[in-house]
Amino acid sequence: MEEIIVVDKLTQDYGHGRGVFDVSFSVKKGEVFGFLGPNGAGKSTTIRHIMGFSKAQKGEIKVFGMEAFSSYYKILDRVGYLPGEIALPDGLTGWEFIRMMWSLRNVENKERLEYLLSIFKLDPSGETKKMSLGDKRKLAIVTAFMHDPELLVLDEPTSGLDPVMQQTFIDFVKEEKKRGKTILLSSHMFNEVEATCDRIAIIKDGYIVSEFDTSDITHNENKTFKVTFKNLKDLEEVESSLPKLRKNAINIKRISVKSVDKDKKTLTIAVNDKDINSLIDMLSSFSIESYQQEKFTLEDYFMGFYKEDKKFGIEV
Repeated sequence: MEEIIVVDKLTQDYGHGRGVFDVSFSVKKGEVFGFLGPNGAGKSTTIRHIMGFSKAQKGEIKVFGMEAFSSYYKILDRVGYLPGEIALPDGLTGWEFIRMMWSLRNVENKERLEYLLSIFKLDPSGETKKMSLGDKRKLAIVTAFMHDPELLVLDEPTSGLDPVMQQTFIDFVKEEKKRGKTILLSSHMFNEVEATCDRIAIIKDGYIVSEFDTSDITHNENKTFKVTFKNLKDLEEVESSLPKLRKNAINIKRISVKSVDKDKKTLTIAVNDKDINSLIDMLSSFSIESYQQEKFTLEDYFMGFYKEDKKFGIEV
């Protein structure tokens, strides 16, 4: 499949551990690619290089097969870009800003514009300076999409939107994907990434620490169950006997205790799909009050890379 964006060993070192280092990934035609990480991890720096706004110290970036920095003007007409921080010019109304963007792009699609204004419930008649943060974000979304670009580069696209508009945006991205658009979505919000993206890269401290298909999370064969016992004695017996069973029984090897809460008489047990029946058989001789699966989410996977950090600016 054709690669629309190729980032190959991008390095931009600002010193003191700030920047991006040896970052590589690609975005294929027609897919939604999620770029997930906390604030300050390097998402916006990478996107500025993809858009051709900055020249890399090392590495290569291509968009539509063209080198991003030197071919900036050729690429821009085919891209809808939504920056993480919105800075609209003062002294203009929303309508005047829209007309200015039309003239810059030499594209005027009134039908597309009306559609976008309608679904995002935006009245652009007011002055940009007096607009709320949410309306500024919606105006930026409308102007990024109104020329119906092939490629969408979205940096923290729902920042400043209320929950209803966030869901509207997620639904809109899904529709754009159906229309064949290629989308790079940079975010630190798990719900919008998990709901929209085909593949995801996680960036931490300027490094890509994982890249995977979203289906690997949603269809993970490793499950977690929370088992609550009627008495502490049974809990302790299962806790102490499971390591021995793992050693001696082939069908128990992929079952392990993740955590214990003796006050609540609860064991959290990890098990592979293939061994769930073995787990049920093992527990059948004990007094169980409840047995509940805990869903494994993108947030669970992501937090595995940040579990030792005290501050990371993540929104659920």
